[in-house]
Amino acid sequence: MLIRAGYDIAFAATAPTPMMAMLSIHPSRNKDLKTPHRLLASPDVPTYDYVDAFGNTCTRLTVPAGGVTLSCDFIIEDSGIPDIQSPHAIQHPIEELPDDILIYLLGSRYCETDRLSDTAWSLFGHIPAGWQRVLAIVNFAHNRIKFGYQDARPTRTAWDAHQEQVGVCRDFAHLAITLCRCMNIPARYCTGYLGDIGVEPIDAAMDFSAWFDVYLGGEWHTFDARHNQPRIGRILMARGRDATDTALTTAFGPAVLSRFEVHTDEVPEVNPAMGATAATGAAEQYI
Repeated sequence: MLIRAGYDIAFAATAPTPMMAMLSIHPSRNKDLKTPHRLLASPDVPTYDYVDAFGNTCTRLTVPAGGVTLSCDFIIEDSGIPDIQSPHAIQHPIEELPDDILIYLLGSRYCETDRLSDTAWSLFGHIPAGWQRVLAIVNFAHNRIKFGYQDARPTRTAWDAHQEQVGVCRDFAHLAITLCRCMNIPARYCTGYLGDIGVEPIDAAMDFSAWFDVYLGGEWHTFDARHNQPRIGRILMARGRDATDTALTTAFGPAVLSRFEVHTDEVPEVNPAMGATAATGAAEQYI
């Protein structure tokens, strides 16, 4: 299947302001592009890309006085297969984990393993290690937090989400990631596009989405505590320890977000017999 995605994001600034953006798709998806993927800036300010320590593409620029608009539009091919399920994937003893995986067991800015360790072991210590334990954690996070756009708060941590029981995608992911790490299951934060493909569309503005990966059976597996079901058409942009490592934009000075539009739509397929187009579903989603 083909998916068309992109964004149109504007910032206002009264003085030149350096900025770092993670608005490109992850390099692992570059091979799936069917049209060029380019971050366009208006006015045309200098930009350059680099790859960070987590393998994400980062763009550096300076927002000029008066502001800047960042936009992108591309078509990408996707398998159309829902998130892979591997119920027999095992949990590795810590001593068998690869060196580069250990970082995903540690506490981080939004994932306070020290504050939730006792809670995690009391809730999930009796559940068999591996896939079944991760499912229990996902179910718990999904039911613990009430989703609400009005409850978005950039400072909310996993502990806060557990206590307040409200939040958006990133809060579901942070809580599930933290509980997994408390149970010695490596988990990492992911962000990207996720449209309503194969599910009932919702009537809400589009945004980027957050989910997470866990390391079981020698590989990473995708889970989504907010939706709590396998989904079609995830387009990864960045991943890291938590939202700190995957922030869409980081401004080193005053830059005010003045417009934010994101689109993710399945490209209709031509029906030769009917001479018309058909698609499995519109694709719009909010974190």
